[in-house]
Amino acid sequence: MMRTLLLLLWLALPCSAAEKLVLVAGGEKANFKEPFGLDFLPDGSVVLVEFVGQKVRHIDKDGKVLTFAGTGEKGLVNGPADKSKFNGPHNLAVAKDGTIYVADSLNNVIRKIDAKTKMVGTIAGTGKKGFAGDGGPAKDAEFNQTFHVALDKEQANLYVVDLGNVRVRKIDLKSEMVTTVAGNGKKAVPKDGATAADTPLVDPRSCALDSKGRLYILERGGHALRVVEDGKIRTVIGAGTPTPTIKLNGPKLIWVDKNDDVLIADAENNRVRKYLAKDRDVVEIAGTGVKGDKGLDGDPKKAEVARPHGVAEGPDGTIWIVDSYNSRLLKIVK
Repeated sequence: MMRTLLLLLWLALPCSAAEKLVLVAGGEKANFKEPFGLDFLPDGSVVLVEFVGQKVRHIDKDGKVLTFAGTGEKGLVNGPADKSKFNGPHNLAVAKDGTIYVADSLNNVIRKIDAKTKMVGTIAGTGKKGFAGDGGPAKDAEFNQTFHVALDKEQANLYVVDLGNVRVRKIDLKSEMVTTVAGNGKKAVPKDGATAADTPLVDPRSCALDSKGRLYILERGGHALRVVEDGKIRTVIGAGTPTPTIKLNGPKLIWVDKNDDVLIADAENNRVRKYLAKDRDVVEIAGTGVKGDKGLDGDPKKAEVARPHGVAEGPDGTIWIVDSYNSRLLKIVK
């Protein structure tokens, strides 16, 4: 009798469903051309950029793929979104009011798409490749391959990865002034504890801020994740850290989740991983390490991806992955 009762109680307990990696959009209908960074509009739907397609795409909640901005031709054209032109955009960041900031990488500028009017403008950079303008208006400054943009928690500042200048720069969205917050323009591994703005970086590609204002910087060529706190920089993944056995391989993009942990699109390892900030450890999220397209609708860690260039946590906690070289958008569901 007791055994029967215990069995019934066990069966009545809620079971946690296994996670699955599923397809949201991709294939011929989506016709993605090297999709990279993504973010979410206020309604929870996805926007992403296409590095080769030269567009900002919108994936609605039904999985329908639309073009939000860009004609698909290379150029630097402002105005109505459907007539605008981009050149090799790498990622975007969406403000709470729906404004979209685009890292228009090969135009060396930052673009802004107004949420209400759908008009595209340039808010930083002249389009000329160079380094100039710190301490002055962002629109008059020069950048060299604007690879990534990220907003801070207060949405007061926009951080820009200025790859060719080996720096991370900050735009005060109220004053519109630009300054350098990390990197001195030289290429080298920074020393732990150094002043971030006075020290070199190896190859910054992506940045993100946590709820406490710590700035994480991902380096593709440096195969490293670094963090700037109180103006000082240190390496948390990479050579010389307490966990040297954790190795990144050409990582491309990061996203700080609601727990202040860091999601990493570890592109050349064909995986998505998570850096646990408190534990100073890394766990696997998706991918086997083999470049491929097999394993959907099953365990994310047993599925194949191909050089993922985008990862993000949605408003409901769902993890989304841009499987770039398979030209598809995925998410992990339970």
